[in-house]
Amino acid sequence: MGILWFILVFSCLTRPGDAHGPETCSHEGGLCRVGYCLSGEYLAGYCFHPIILCCKRLSPTPTKS
Repeated sequence: MGILWFILVFSCLTRPGDAHGPETCSHEGGLCRVGYCLSGEYLAGYCFHPIILCCKRLSPTPTKS
C-alpha cells in the first residue's frame, strides 16, 4: 500500500501545473507569500500551487485635479 502512495505523490509532483515558481513571480513584480496576500495586494497566481501565492501590489488609482 505504501508503494501506491509513493507512486501517486510522485506522479502528482511531476505533472505540469499552473504554478510558475518564484522566478516568474518576482520577475513580474510580485512576491511569494504563504497562505494569504497582505492588505493592498491581490492574488496574481501561484508560486507553488495551492500553498504559496504570488501576490502583487494594487496599483494606486489616479486622481484628477
